[in-house]
Amino acid sequence: MTFSGFGEHSVEFYDGLLADNTKAYWEDNLAVYQSDVRAPMEALLAELAVEFGEGFGSGKVFRPYRDVRFAADKTPYKTQCGAVIEQGRGGGAYYVELGPAGLRAGGGCFHLATDQLARFRRAVDTEIHGVELEKILVKVKRAGWEIAGDRLKTKPRGYTEDHPRIELLKHRSLYTVQVWEPDDTLHERACLDRVRKAWRQVRAFNQWARDHVGPSEQPRR
Repeated sequence: MTFSGFGEHSVEFYDGLLADNTKAYWEDNLAVYQSDVRAPMEALLAELAVEFGEGFGSGKVFRPYRDVRFAADKTPYKTQCGAVIEQGRGGGAYYVELGPAGLRAGGGCFHLATDQLARFRRAVDTEIHGVELEKILVKVKRAGWEIAGDRLKTKPRGYTEDHPRIELLKHRSLYTVQVWEPDDTLHERACLDRVRKAWRQVRAFNQWARDHVGPSEQPRR
């Protein structure tokens, strides 16, 4: 599968879905989703997996349907198409997403289960691995990435306020994101180079997460 860019109607498709998130709109525009969004995303991921899949997996494109069982928002369809290469949720991930805002790339720990969070904090607590992560994040931020994640408002139990890496220890998830607004590159093969370059910049972060956090050993709910 060769990636040549997302279809010319890919962003327009999601603009329409934002305005009319119904089965009728979805069925009327399913062909556009398949040709301009889904197929290009699968091709993009297949090519990137050659470089980034080792130690992480083959990758997957997420389903377009929302899980509304326990959600207040009952709209049936996701308003973006996301894809990921990861060995298990939380243990480092190469992420890419297409939506109405354009293209989004990410890396790191988007979700940490209880056992993963414990391993994350143990690693951050050590002088060797904690300082290593600090240096990695400084480089990522200098490259134009936003450092994000869910954080505690106070220190986690068992740590003091004067811990040298207390701000990192407050994180319950930790990841990086970068966004490109819709432009001509989105519809060209150069989009592959854009994502590849971005993922290379977060490679060290993902490898740190793989080595010190890893997949959760708890059953998924």
